[in-house]
Amino acid sequence: MDRVDCLILDAMQHNARIAIADLAERVGASTASVQRRLKRMRTDGTIKAEVAVIDPRRSGFSITALITVELERDSADRTDAFKRRALDESRVQQCYCVAGDSDFVVVAILRDMDDYETFTARFFQDENVRHYRSSIVVSRVKTSVHVPVTAGM
Repeated sequence: MDRVDCLILDAMQHNARIAIADLAERVGASTASVQRRLKRMRTDGTIKAEVAVIDPRRSGFSITALITVELERDSADRTDAFKRRALDESRVQQCYCVAGDSDFVVVAILRDMDDYETFTARFFQDENVRHYRSSIVVSRVKTSVHVPVTAGM
């Protein structure tokens, strides 16, 4: 990636709906060049998705829970089964397989405490979940999927 690619990516992370002509002007390249670069970065997976970021509270999800999970056994098939559960669960926004005291960290959004109780009773009722611990978010200080980009990465 060169400097122009980085400028395009930075601008797109702030506003994916920017007009190609405006983007080209901002990064100092022709519209054709910007279009080619965007196509390449979409095809090679550099740009994974272009989505609307929604405030969960405006959609009725007033609780965000950060949940650490410790599995009973950490065999590949059991770990993969937990990953599949996380992928299939719409309330799980993020799931990380981690090294350390826990095996996974899950970020889930829930409507209220009743929804939280229902979710945890169902999602973590698995013979391979040894223990889970939740922290409820009091306020969102920063949530971002922005990736700092610099030429020569």
